[in-house]
Amino acid sequence: MQKLIVASNSARRQQLMKDAGFHFEVHVLDVDETLGEDVSNEMAAEYLAEKKNKAYRAIFKDEVILTSDTVVISNREILGKPLDEKDAFRMIASMSGKSHEVVSGVCISSPEHKVSFSEVTKVQFEDLAPAEIEHYIKNYQPFDKAGSYGIQEWIGMIGIQSIQGSFYNVMGLPINRVYQTLRTEFGISPL
Repeated sequence: MQKLIVASNSARRQQLMKDAGFHFEVHVLDVDETLGEDVSNEMAAEYLAEKKNKAYRAIFKDEVILTSDTVVISNREILGKPLDEKDAFRMIASMSGKSHEVVSGVCISSPEHKVSFSEVTKVQFEDLAPAEIEHYIKNYQPFDKAGSYGIQEWIGMIGIQSIQGSFYNVMGLPINRVYQTLRTEFGISPL
């Protein structure tokens, strides 16, 4: 069986892979995440996952490499990671009482084969009071999260009315589809 590399600094992605039973190494490179001008919002995460995978493939020749990226799309705008508390507040407030989409792009490659895909989950937020948003930002510091929130944290418990699609996709990795792809396309299974 080939060695699996999870090319992500995300503790959540690493934990999901571990919880699914995979054995892997983590490697992190600094990859330019600039989007091409012709990349649509819906394809941004997959585009970035493929771009990262290409950079890792140039270094790791024989391994299976998994790269991923997650974006939040609200009001036709990509919400990345917040710059500071004010930016986090702006993002969460803009989604309050509305629905948005979380798109995770995944690229898995071996020397002979590559599979890329995107998974979309629709999330509906309750109307959030400014004090609730401020409490969340102050106590959970969501500065490493696209859209400034983690569904598995307090704001997800009290503020998310419903989701359509994968809960784990909102956490940053559509683990069911990743598991199935690694098993069927690359012959990697924790069993």
